[in-house]
Amino acid sequence: MATTRVLSISLAAAVAAVLLGAPARAEDAHGGPIPPRVHWSFAGMFGRFDTAQLQRGFQVYKEVCSNCHSMKLVSFRNLAQEGGPDFSASQVKALAATYQVKDGPNDSGDMFERPGRPADAFPPPFPNDQAAAAANGGKAPPDFSVIAKARTFSRGNLTFLYDWLPFVGYSEQGPDYIHGLLNGYEDPPKDFQMPEGGHYNKYYPGHIIAMPPPLSDGQITYAKDDKGQPVAPETVDQYGKDVAAFLMWAAEPHMMDRKALGFRVILFLIILSGLLYYVKKKVWSDVGGEVHGLQPELHKAW
Repeated sequence: MATTRVLSISLAAAVAAVLLGAPARAEDAHGGPIPPRVHWSFAGMFGRFDTAQLQRGFQVYKEVCSNCHSMKLVSFRNLAQEGGPDFSASQVKALAATYQVKDGPNDSGDMFERPGRPADAFPPPFPNDQAAAAANGGKAPPDFSVIAKARTFSRGNLTFLYDWLPFVGYSEQGPDYIHGLLNGYEDPPKDFQMPEGGHYNKYYPGHIIAMPPPLSDGQITYAKDDKGQPVAPETVDQYGKDVAAFLMWAAEPHMMDRKALGFRVILFLIILSGLLYYVKKKVWSDVGGEVHGLQPELHKAW
């Protein structure tokens, strides 16, 4: 009884330490309001990327984001792989050819530019980080290859515990943050001191961001359906969702394969546990009978 009581007290103390040790409000840790949780098709154990959304997200990245942000770890050919935007090989080849890629040296020892090939990575918009910083107010824009996995935040104590429950785990804070940031630009409060060249964003930690609002309603023209209507709303909210989904795929292009493998492993372990239990009952059934048969003799001995 004493041991059980000590364990109960220790467990209660550990839970209290978790709840009291972390910030009481998620806003205090993040530095501002928490971006709203978005319903993503790829969330959860059985989530899958929406191919059409990834294609729209790539369009947003190509037409807007790629002017400042590189994506050095992603190759053109990745756009055609299964589980991604699912462009055809000919589309990828034609897309790559529209870029100029620095290559060399040639036989004369000089570097040169050539049309891109599917095996090439997306060329950066600036020749180096120093040039990128000089063109963007002294700070180079971050690379977008794994930005959706690199950006995260805490949602608070109770939500954090809920997210880590079995079969509930939520790891889409990165896309939530990207979508929130793109939709978080607004006029600063009257008493807020905004430095020159800064922009107010309610979801950015500290609220001061150097990047001006990159998107506006109607800025990007999506493909039309059979009725001549855009396949998705041409709004900042939709642009933000689409590009956030695309960047999540870029950061974890094999996510669906990983989930499928995890599901098969769990299923295998469940079946194995059932077989082991059955074998244990079968092996020890005779031993159990012998033990029960000895019980009267043991009573007589006592």
